[in-house]
Amino acid sequence: MTTESEKSSPNRSPINRLRGGLPELGVKRPWLVAVMNLLIAIAGVAALMAIEVRELPNVDRPIVSVRAQLPGASPETMDSEVTRLLEGAVARVSGVNTINSASEENNSRIWVEFLSGYDVDQAAADVREAVSRIERDLPDALEQLAVFKADQDAQEIVRIAVESQDHSEEELARIIEQDIVPEFISLPGVADVPIFGSRSRVLRIILDPLRLTSYNLTVADVAEVLRDAPLDVPAGSFRAGDQQLLVRADAAVTEEDDIASMVIRDDVRIRDVAKVAFSPADASGFVRMDGQRVIGIGVIRQAGSNTIAISDGIRKAVGELNNRFDDIELKFISDDAIFIKGAVREVIITLGISILIVIATIRLFSGSMRLTLVPAIAIPVSLLGTLAASFVLGFSINILTLLALVLATGLIVDDAIVVLESVQRRRSEGLGASAAAVIGTQKVLFAVIATTAVLVAVFIPIAFLPGTAGRLFREFGLVLAVAVAISSFVALSIVPAAMAKLDAPANRPRRLAPLGNFFVAFYDRTLGWVLRHPVIALLVCIAAGGSAGALYTQLERELIPTEDRGELYIFARGPEGVGVSYAERQADRMENILVPLIDGGEIQSVYTIIGRWDPNIVFIQARLAPWNERTRSQQEIAAEISPLLSQ
Repeated sequence: MTTESEKSSPNRSPINRLRGGLPELGVKRPWLVAVMNLLIAIAGVAALMAIEVRELPNVDRPIVSVRAQLPGASPETMDSEVTRLLEGAVARVSGVNTINSASEENNSRIWVEFLSGYDVDQAAADVREAVSRIERDLPDALEQLAVFKADQDAQEIVRIAVESQDHSEEELARIIEQDIVPEFISLPGVADVPIFGSRSRVLRIILDPLRLTSYNLTVADVAEVLRDAPLDVPAGSFRAGDQQLLVRADAAVTEEDDIASMVIRDDVRIRDVAKVAFSPADASGFVRMDGQRVIGIGVIRQAGSNTIAISDGIRKAVGELNNRFDDIELKFISDDAIFIKGAVREVIITLGISILIVIATIRLFSGSMRLTLVPAIAIPVSLLGTLAASFVLGFSINILTLLALVLATGLIVDDAIVVLESVQRRRSEGLGASAAAVIGTQKVLFAVIATTAVLVAVFIPIAFLPGTAGRLFREFGLVLAVAVAISSFVALSIVPAAMAKLDAPANRPRRLAPLGNFFVAFYDRTLGWVLRHPVIALLVCIAAGGSAGALYTQLERELIPTEDRGELYIFARGPEGVGVSYAERQADRMENILVPLIDGGEIQSVYTIIGRWDPNIVFIQARLAPWNERTRSQQEIAAEISPLLSQ
């Protein structure tokens, strides 16, 4: 007869003598562990559908810009009468870090950078309020005083040329301002849509000095009449009981004949002393595309907005506008999202190649396809889990986070391989599949945890680097840390569960066994020599470290390496006061330098803005041929034409 104590102490299998632990849970409850890992993968797939895609992490500083125009004012006048007053008002806004300004002919620009983390919407509202307080102190002739949630010195992320064979310049400008720009400015993330090369419709009254003298009139007399011209204005209202009627004085002067018929004095009318005509305003600048006059539109994004999302919205709007207007054509000059999408695509391809290389390497050394699939499962689960964590943390898919995933691909299988090898060793000692899975995993449990802790301790400090570099690599470091942590959970849960269900592989000779044995013997001899000569080994390590330090001082330092974005930018500024005609002649010379590159097929189009912000500024953008259609890089082409442009 067996006692109760004897029942509790019979020889039970090793699996039954174990208590607790994630490895045992994976063996006893494989479906539970499988569902847990499946939930991680599903969360990653859901995050992949919703996570933001951009070129780099969001490191944009909260910047608000103020712009104002005063026609006919010199840079000195703009600085003393406009810029200084605006700077004084903006300086009293809380949270301001730095203020920079530029006073140019007819134009004033101010850039206000706020402290990191300051809400850009609140900053823009505070700046608008501060500017409105001193608006009455500014010159009466000041025009286009505006506040933007973007750095006005930044380049447009999308440039579009508008041309029409059926509309005049002023008609096309009116359509752009009333119908096209509102479509772009309403898109999320768009800060401003500047127009270049447009000329509005103005009324010109050309006075004849001799006739003015003959009628004993002056320019002031004509100006006073024009100033008092009848307009379409509200004249009040009538109220009768519950009914109210609005009264409007409809006497608008809108035609040339109406202006010419206005009486100056007695029977003298404007037509007697002047010619009246509507015509385009004087050009303060214009735009050319491949030598043809067009009107240019730029799209400036808000700080922190997504370039790819804005580009997609712009392209959709352009397609709708081209279908809406049969006599107007909108053409894309440049789009920064094209390069960003290409860069992200290349990194994704690299990530896929790295996954295949890792799996092929495991297959090569394991000798079994079934054993290869076990750690291979850890790769997609860990990567998808990392994407889910990135979405929760507010990160985006960008070049740096994708590079972190590429680097993590080799790290996340390390723990799975260690667990796999330990389980295989226990099975070779005669233990059953379940017992070997639990005992083998527990033998390396603390080693896996320690390795994960060390890697996390290495990567997390990267996220706390100061300055722009710290904000740039914050997502990189945290993504790596999260990937390593998730891979440890996967290795300690799904790997023992899978190994408990797999049969032991047959012991058959491997083709690479002689090569493996050679390296094992070489390692044994090398390790023995190092242990016998520790001082020499230490000196070799010190010499290697010193050489690395010496080479580090010789390396060039830069935050981001130079890239071939397929575009050349040329910026030129002439002497103050030279005007648009001089700038146009210089632009012609610069475009002629680019002609051989156009004929050679290296440049596809040339987009020139003359009079950008200032009448003596020239901006040229040359779009290069696709990367696979040219042999030279952007930097090599720029190095060739730089000496020619400086002559």
